[in-house]
Amino acid sequence: MTTFEPSATLKRLPKQFFSHLRAKATKLIEQGYDVIDLGIGNPDLPTPKFIIEELKVAADDSKNDQYGPYRGYDYLRKAVADYYLREYGVYVDPDTEVAVLHGSKAGIVEISQCLLNEGDTVLLPNPSYPDYLSGIALANAKVASLPLLASNNFLPEYDLVDQSVAAEAKLLFLNYPNNPTAAIATPEFFSDTVAFAQKNQICVAHDAAYGALVFDGKKPLSFLQTPGAKDVGVEFFTLSKSHNMAGWRIGFAVGNPSVIESLNVMQDHTSVSLYGGIQKAAAKALSSDQSSVKELVSIYESRRDRFLFELKDTGLEIHKPQGSFYVWIKVPKGFTSETFFDVLLNEAHVIVAPGNGFGSLGEGYVRIGLSQSDDRILEAAKRIARLAPFNVLRTEKLVSH
Repeated sequence: MTTFEPSATLKRLPKQFFSHLRAKATKLIEQGYDVIDLGIGNPDLPTPKFIIEELKVAADDSKNDQYGPYRGYDYLRKAVADYYLREYGVYVDPDTEVAVLHGSKAGIVEISQCLLNEGDTVLLPNPSYPDYLSGIALANAKVASLPLLASNNFLPEYDLVDQSVAAEAKLLFLNYPNNPTAAIATPEFFSDTVAFAQKNQICVAHDAAYGALVFDGKKPLSFLQTPGAKDVGVEFFTLSKSHNMAGWRIGFAVGNPSVIESLNVMQDHTSVSLYGGIQKAAAKALSSDQSSVKELVSIYESRRDRFLFELKDTGLEIHKPQGSFYVWIKVPKGFTSETFFDVLLNEAHVIVAPGNGFGSLGEGYVRIGLSQSDDRILEAAKRIARLAPFNVLRTEKLVSH
């Protein structure tokens, strides 16, 4: 059998950091252990019934058996525009400022290829969602790290960006509510972002995948609410998290018309059209009263509170999540992200995501996802709590080895 060499482009793609860790977990599962997986970001709850019913009706419409328009149906782009006006008070033109995407990840990967040339610089938060690197690698661009530190509530500090780096940068990724830190942005931070982008002619790509999931009575915030934001960037939104439609692969980008056009041109040549039934269901989801989203936020907030309550006496340093469905936990003294992962896996049979998989500044943390049933999350928290104090456990392990 002839083996064909992959292209240099494919070779540039980042390796899957979590694959070897999953292999460790698989061994335990195959041995019959009850392993609770809190390392994933895959919603566990079903898509609301009214959305599914809309898909069923659309499936009976023979029009949806045909190819749809490359850039999405008018009714979906209008539903997106209406959603932004209703939820955020932001007007977007459904014809020139909305791009329908096969999930927001598609657009997040494509925007680097749309705007960057070989050797261009991207400002990338550290830590951050690993798949930003995929598009950057495909564009053969360079990364300049933007530290996200607990001391600044996991918001980048633009004053610390070297001016020569800022002048070279073409694209800036942001993501709030944040994965993995569960921090949220403020209006003041977004204003600083617009000023920084305008000064340095940088396009802002704000990933609002968790935009609807904000806790403690706070109102969700869109980057596009900031004066001047549409001049300098776009916002990506997905129904995966807000409406439990992860498997449906439906999202959109809104904002700067030139960037939206570039995304549409890219999709004209790659993913082309999305099934009309899914577009109909997405429009229904966006046009609803969003009561299902409010219920979802309440569920995640309750899970967060119960999880944190079980861990309150463990000595773990935990930044109370303000949004998303993650908990960002500082590992105990003497552990690394991966050694703490090993302890939780082998001793508590709980899978987490080591922080260093999200960037060098994620080292020293683990991310826990609250996308399991309430009883499984509570059981996982109790198992972790039973391991405290962790420094004793570490000492025992060192002695036994």
